[in-house]
Amino acid sequence: MVTVARVLVDSPLPQLDRLFDYAVPDSLRAEIAPGVRIKVPLRTAGRMIEAWVIEVTDIEQPERRLSEIDSVVSTVIALPHELYRLARRAADRAAGSAIDILRLVVPKRMVRAEKAWQAAPVPEAPTVAPAALAWAEAELSGFPGLTDALGDGERIAVDAPPRPSPAGPWGAWADLLAAQSLVVLSRGRSVVLTLPDHRDRAQVIASLQRWLPEDAVVRDDADRSGPERYASYLRLRHPVPVIVVGNRSTVYAPAHDTGLVVVWDDGDPLLSEPLSPGVHARDAALIRQELEGSALAFVGHTRTTDVERLVQRGWVREIPAARRESPRVVLSGTHEGASPGQRVPSAAFAAAREALTQGPVLVQVSRPGYAPVLVCADCRAPARCTHCGGPLRATRPGRAPDCTWCGRTYPRWTCPHCTSTRLRMASSGSERTADELGRAFPLTRVIVSDGSHPVTEVDERPALVIATRGAEPIARGGYRAVLLLDADKMLLAEQLRIGESCLRWWSNAAALAAPGAPVHLVGVAGPVARALATWTQPAYARAELAERAPLHMPPTVRVATIEGTAGSVHTAITRVRDRLPSLPADAVLGPVPQEDGAVRALLRFDYAVGRAVAESLRASVVEEALASRSRAARAARSGGERSARTTLRVRLDVPELDL
Repeated sequence: MVTVARVLVDSPLPQLDRLFDYAVPDSLRAEIAPGVRIKVPLRTAGRMIEAWVIEVTDIEQPERRLSEIDSVVSTVIALPHELYRLARRAADRAAGSAIDILRLVVPKRMVRAEKAWQAAPVPEAPTVAPAALAWAEAELSGFPGLTDALGDGERIAVDAPPRPSPAGPWGAWADLLAAQSLVVLSRGRSVVLTLPDHRDRAQVIASLQRWLPEDAVVRDDADRSGPERYASYLRLRHPVPVIVVGNRSTVYAPAHDTGLVVVWDDGDPLLSEPLSPGVHARDAALIRQELEGSALAFVGHTRTTDVERLVQRGWVREIPAARRESPRVVLSGTHEGASPGQRVPSAAFAAAREALTQGPVLVQVSRPGYAPVLVCADCRAPARCTHCGGPLRATRPGRAPDCTWCGRTYPRWTCPHCTSTRLRMASSGSERTADELGRAFPLTRVIVSDGSHPVTEVDERPALVIATRGAEPIARGGYRAVLLLDADKMLLAEQLRIGESCLRWWSNAAALAAPGAPVHLVGVAGPVARALATWTQPAYARAELAERAPLHMPPTVRVATIEGTAGSVHTAITRVRDRLPSLPADAVLGPVPQEDGAVRALLRFDYAVGRAVAESLRASVVEEALASRSRAARAARSGGERSARTTLRVRLDVPELDL
């Protein structure tokens, strides 16, 4: 018998995404255990590479001599088996590599932070004071059955109350998440809160810190230094319950005995992982709940079609509020007699003027900057850069326009269509809107909040707050009025989910209004506007699903994108069809040529065959990677310098299809 360690090597090569057997030398037998980092020789590369020990077992002496483990990087068990199992399942579902997910979750090792963690005593389990538990239960009492669902490990969907919190500068939704966390923590189990960005994390942490000591809440995000991230990760390895608050990768956080995973605002694109294999936090949370049996809550001001599909299939249970809350939404500029093209209708203007006598007013716009879009004043053709074709913009009044892409300035621009030299501003950004409204409301503070001027909080004094979507600051006590401008321009984007996105942007902004304050949606009618006005976002999601089902569009079906050479894409599609002959004829869209000379195809398939499709596509990726390596080796032997490149790229469940 020989003792071997089955390891997962840290390599981006798809053909190495499996467990390899390495012999454990006698000198390292006491240090080798599942979950530790080691270094092993990689014969194909002729070098040492880091790896994770997944399993240690005894086997019969193999016919071929096994390579031995070279050294142990750290004896700390940094990769628990539960995390590896979750990463493996998520990667297999997305036709990707488990090591790519683990690289996102497990921070880089920091020796000093590791030694400090080993020397520190195990922290005491946090306790939830009776007053905190009473507050949490009172908060959850507005949702009948929610407390029991958390204890029974159910999958639930909850619509958050659309109002500010009376306790501080954060939303009532943050109090709802904090209350759920306190109830689960009081039962001795951990909580994982997955949120899109730092603004959301700050609100939830502020609500939790009223009731819990600082060490009971662990931040898990990329905004901190490497040692801080690694220290926080090691903190989760203690057998002590904790509340973890972080971004999309936090959904994998290996907290002790997790009792609840919460995904806030799952429609936010920041929860979609851009790196391979591109697993959305929502999908990872569903896999984790299935493996661990913890409760899973999707909470938001709106309902995505993805979650609504799960609700309709009975996989997720909807828990409505006992008393339905909704802001006072007014559809402005859509009635008969309204001036066409008027950016701020008279009703919205009057509401803002009245509200400014009491407190701040929020104005949401679609674009940052001064004039983000310029057109020819005579023929209305878009103004483009003659060098790169990018759109021209104006950053200040009277300043020469410059290119948004390459930055070239055009003091003497000429229209290539009509030879006119005059430009016209086709849209107003946040800065130009601030100038216009500042003149309309003299002696009033004007605050701009966008990507270049981030503002997280404003006080209760009167002010005009001009913010781009997603950058709206919190106002103490809520805004006295909210104006949603440029709604028609937002809806013009050529995206499959643009209606969902607009409804989410507008709903999140409306939730910042004080109770009873007017929310004016300007210049838009139709299903999206009605859903906002009646605050029936789940009904809009159901209608969207009903329209997409006959067209076989996500999320009624799953979609995979396959990019590569014409031959590799054809081979991958043929392999899938051979394995699943029942696929309909219109399951494949394309292939179509891309700018880099490659081709791209879309493959639509039902959820029931998702595993078979993922396995087939993954096999094609591995086969193409091995073929590329063989071609590179032959080129090297013949004196060439060709490098091995994987020419086939596959991604499943792309959040926004480029149709």
